[in-house]
Amino acid sequence: MRILMITSSYPKYPGETTAPFIEEIAAGIAARGHSVHVAAPWCPDIRRDPVERGVSLQFFRYAPHPALNIWGYAQSLLSDTHVKPQTLAAMPFALLGTLRTLFAVTGDPPEINGVRAPFDLIHAHWVLPNSVPAALVARQRGIPLVISLHGSDVYLAEQHWALAAAAHMAFRSAAAVTACSSDLRRRGALLGARPASCRVVPYGIHPGEFRPDPDAARVMRTELGLPSDAPIVFGIGRLVAKKGFGVLIDAWPDVLATHPDAHLVIAGYGDLHATLYDQAQRLGIAQRVHFPGQLARARAATYIAAADVFTLPIVPDKGVDGLPNVLLEAMGAGRPIVASRVAGVPDVIDDGVHGLITPARDPAALAAAIQRLLDDRALAARLGAAARQRIETELTWDHTAAQFEQVYESVL
Repeated sequence: MRILMITSSYPKYPGETTAPFIEEIAAGIAARGHSVHVAAPWCPDIRRDPVERGVSLQFFRYAPHPALNIWGYAQSLLSDTHVKPQTLAAMPFALLGTLRTLFAVTGDPPEINGVRAPFDLIHAHWVLPNSVPAALVARQRGIPLVISLHGSDVYLAEQHWALAAAAHMAFRSAAAVTACSSDLRRRGALLGARPASCRVVPYGIHPGEFRPDPDAARVMRTELGLPSDAPIVFGIGRLVAKKGFGVLIDAWPDVLATHPDAHLVIAGYGDLHATLYDQAQRLGIAQRVHFPGQLARARAATYIAAADVFTLPIVPDKGVDGLPNVLLEAMGAGRPIVASRVAGVPDVIDDGVHGLITPARDPAALAAAIQRLLDDRALAARLGAAARQRIETELTWDHTAAQFEQVYESVL
């Protein structure tokens, strides 16, 4: 099969952490013997070869002025909940550039990186914005369309009738829709995705990349200058509202009341960095809260493996997380996990089996769960081992690619 993928985000260079799941899906399908071409908007930070990991890459230019190069790559939304004003200025150029690129590469026949061959289907990631131009091209060219939901796209469609109508139009043109969690599948159906053609395809990880590492704790403590015996609670993700890091910081004084030597480490980048830092200062806990910034994937794997407790305090009303990859990465590292009962978390974590699940936006419950795992190391080890086992048997990128392959075959 020849698959044309359209996306608004892709890791800007190998190991970069913007939408790594898109690269893993594309590379996984290519590894199964299929031809995959990814089209994405150009970004000034892109450092990619034309073909990497078996995937043909095309980054198309769309902006008439450098100031408008803000489409995708986590640049278009403010804290993942509102479209930035400058994004509205870039939108017509970006959508026109997407349409022009899709029509060009689906020509008769296209030439991409020296190869001429028609595409069997178009796979659009995020129903908004990419599925709308993809649906127009698919209909015009007579090519089946598959749409994948990832979270922020569904949240945006739920906020305004015009966006919901655009999503509905795209869904009506889709031969199949995938969602990375059952929650997203349900919400997609409410927006117009046909339930019979909508399937949950969870993300995965590479178990050899995110795995238990006995030396990780020493490395992390050395880099951050932390005591060798200090308990470390770790969270990672973009510093946006839906990740719930504000709730975690609110919970931290309660944790320190019983574990005064514990340290909280929150890694990532985003619009709320200054807000979260100021929050820790106001609570008088800044000496026990650390922000190391964005981590490359290899360093992120080390920090995750070093955590005594991994936290995922996401909240449901500040955006939508489908199935956070960091949750799977912490499971792969065999870490004891505390996560909110939100989005795809209950799909992969059984409370008390693979981790502890708490109500969202509840600092007291979050603190109590963290304290429980810091106090009961046998329970923590048991939960971490069960989480690792589930990753090895069910949640790998190879398994994800096989499921997408089944979706493609059912469409064709």
